Amino acid sequence: MENIGAFIKALNKVGGKLESGVDMMPKIIQKWLQKHVNKLLMGIVKTNIISMQKGEAFKKPSEKTYKALVTSSGAISGAFGSTTGVGTVIFLSELALSTKFMMRSIIDIARSHGENIQEFDTQLACMQVFALGGTSKDDDGAETSYYSTRVATNISVKKASEFIAKNGLSSLNKAFTSSTNPILKFIGSIAARFMTQVSEKFIAQAIPILGAAGGGAINLVFINHFQKMAEAHFSIRQLERKYGEKLVKEVYESIKLEKKN
Repeated sequence: MENIGAFIKALNKVGGKLESGVDMMPKIIQKWLQKHVNKLLMGIVKTNIISMQKGEAFKKPSEKTYKALVTSSGAISGAFGSTTGVGTVIFLSELALSTKFMMRSIIDIARSHGENIQEFDTQLACMQVFALGGTSKDDDGAETSYYSTRVATNISVKKASEFIAKNGLSSLNKAFTSSTNPILKFIGSIAARFMTQVSEKFIAQAIPILGAAGGGAINLVFINHFQKMAEAHFSIRQLERKYGEKLVKEVYESIKLEKKN
């Protein structure tokens, strides 16, 4: 969980120094991406809510299947570039598709660790995985620990859960139009961190044709990273249910990690 940088740093092997490219990205493009990421994550939450209300069961394809789907969609999208007009439209469509695939993979992993995927709290915990490995503007560019990230988003999770407990799932669609809705604030906190990966993906796919290799490779890195984070995240939650969050956190933070060169 604390070595998350190892997976994300692999992105620098795709299409040059992506982190430098993200820093040079115009603010207007960053705001545009942020808007669409928020909209995308909101759409995923709505879709999951409908699934929960209908009581539909999630089938469990293998993690390799999700990797193949996400990698191929990224390669197809990258072939058109991310800044070429039609390529931009395709980029947004593919981003939505690949993110939904990744979310389904995360949900499957959650269920394998004893989580009830029909519960709203579990859906929020799945969404938290997208915040692992990313930083927000409030982090000053520094990597944050697993529990620090959870603390940063847990307040939003608690308020969102309380809102559901009070108003019920049926009131959510109407509530999504209210700026004071805690669900929107939670999505915003996740999107601020997920933007790190989305921005790097946008840069990697900027050049048509060459972007196919970048798009496919970066999507593979993404889903590999989020699957590993989900496995660890829900393993820890499983331990917390058995031994209590306080004890697990104390033991977790007492572990001294060797620094890797």
